[in-house]
Amino acid sequence: MRVYPAIDIKNGKCVRLYQGDFAKETVVNPNPVEQALTFQKQGASYLHIVDLDGALNGEPVNLALIKEIGVKTGLAIQVGGGIRDMRQVAAYLNSGISRVIIGSSAVSSPEFVHEAISQYGEKIVIGIDAKNGFVATNGWLETSDITFTDFAIQMEKLGAKTLIFTDVGRDGTLSGPNFEQLSALQSAVNCAIIASGGVKNRADLVALKNQNLAGAIAGKALYSGLLSFKEILEVENEC
Repeated sequence: MRVYPAIDIKNGKCVRLYQGDFAKETVVNPNPVEQALTFQKQGASYLHIVDLDGALNGEPVNLALIKEIGVKTGLAIQVGGGIRDMRQVAAYLNSGISRVIIGSSAVSSPEFVHEAISQYGEKIVIGIDAKNGFVATNGWLETSDITFTDFAIQMEKLGAKTLIFTDVGRDGTLSGPNFEQLSALQSAVNCAIIASGGVKNRADLVALKNQNLAGAIAGKALYSGLLSFKEILEVENEC
């Protein structure tokens, strides 16, 4: 299982939100590039970056900054937030980003997902953000009428190979992942699943690995010191 350290960018700074609430923002590092370099020095091989400004505005607001992170760290990066069309997908992938995450637009425009996957294959990842079991969209400000499992099945039929699942209610809370919903997702589709939201410590990562998840995203636990990179590397390397 791969563990992805998270960098959420808002107003040019590295921040953490609580339950996806933009009003509950904490700046954890005013310089995202420095934060990325810190993760690199600690042993990261891959970064999970979210352009929160992009999620709100529907444009890759922080593209230049994210590209700079890629150039200066040399790390593989998956990026989400505000990716709404093929032009934006191409802008990221042509700048050296490894994978792009399509979230809200996958709900409103499945034909966009189909086109993106047809052209870029496994470089396209689908982000499924759930509130009370239903898919949340537009920076988590709205909730659709489709369940996360039904949505995952639709995405798999369109060719998606990797899903990132976030229980919005647990994001930034350090309350532990939603193992029940992750299990339901595993039963619904054969996609690789990356768990996001609620990870608080090494034990959570071990539990996710034992559940045969493909990956996990760690944010607040890393920034608060409840989880160390030494522990992440131990879990990744354990048989």
